[in-house]
Amino acid sequence: MSKMNLPNKLTIFRCVLILPFLILLLGGNAGWFGENVLLPNLAALVIFIVASLTDMLDGKIARKHNLVTNFGKFMDPLADKLLVCSALIALIEMGRIPSWVVIIIIAREFIISGFRLIASDNGVVIAASYWGKFKTTFQMVMVCLMIAGIPALELLTDIVMWIALALTVISLIDYLVKNKDVMKDTK
Repeated sequence: MSKMNLPNKLTIFRCVLILPFLILLLGGNAGWFGENVLLPNLAALVIFIVASLTDMLDGKIARKHNLVTNFGKFMDPLADKLLVCSALIALIEMGRIPSWVVIIIIAREFIISGFRLIASDNGVVIAASYWGKFKTTFQMVMVCLMIAGIPALELLTDIVMWIALALTVISLIDYLVKNKDVMKDTK
């Protein structure tokens, strides 16, 4: 068995960070750490930012040093989805994002994952598009703003949420249009 490379370790680290992130975010909101929610929210925000940065870092390292693996191809997008979807669901519970927005975002992830699975069965690799990368960036910024929950940034948070939602839909349409042949029956 070969040793796990640095990009894959960063992906695993991102997955591991989800648990303390959620404990701090939800526990702080539930009063597990006393009445001051600022400190747990701040710690959750720092963890989310660190986890988000590992997403960018692992891909750059893997491509630069030719360390792309099947494990990384599978786990990297899964780790991203777990991190963002966990955060979004927690933010619903905290009353910081409408559930319908999260439903649209998660539905898009299921649809794209299904498309990628079908494409993979047909020997086709569907690469991430620029729309998808913009979508991910705006979703992560949106989550950061919502975790921070700063009243003075409420308008900015709402604008970023609407942009993230629009990019979610645009990137879905882009994937569907560019990869419509994946759904054709190959038998």
